Amino acid sequence: MIRVQREDFDVGAEIAALSAGNHAVGGVAVFIGLVRDMADEEAIGAMTLEHYPGMTEAMLERIEAEATDRWPLKATLIIHRFGRLEPGERIVLVATASAHRQAAFEACEFLVDWLKTKAPFWKLEEKSSGAEWVTAKASDDKAAARWGTPDSAPQDSTTDSDAAE
Repeated sequence: MIRVQREDFDVGAEIAALSAGNHAVGGVAVFIGLVRDMADEEAIGAMTLEHYPGMTEAMLERIEAEATDRWPLKATLIIHRFGRLEPGERIVLVATASAHRQAAFEACEFLVDWLKTKAPFWKLEEKSSGAEWVTAKASDDKAAARWGTPDSAPQDSTTDSDAAE
């Protein structure tokens, strides 16, 4: 499931809904992104996230489809907010559910890495020195690159006897 929205979300309710009634789920991995109050040692008063409706959702669907092709997922959730957000507010929720924890962890990390580098969102930080658009970071590109191309999907190494924790 993918949602791009202005309003905040309830993490507990979203996670409960993700796995409700699906007893094949043995583990759920979750990432919650928050607005920081500092960037490059300068205070941030707020961040405005912009996107292109339609194009953003289409790219998120492609990223999600890639994850479900690579790992045996039972459910996925990506919620990304847009608009003006202040430090401490939630920006993004990524959750993956699988029979086994390893697949859930890896898929969640993959989604976050690819979301950071491939999803069409633009961030404007309000700093004391003025507003500044956030540029791509080499460290984010490096994190996403380690997942390779769609041809290099990892093999599922879990077995039915693995316990989810």
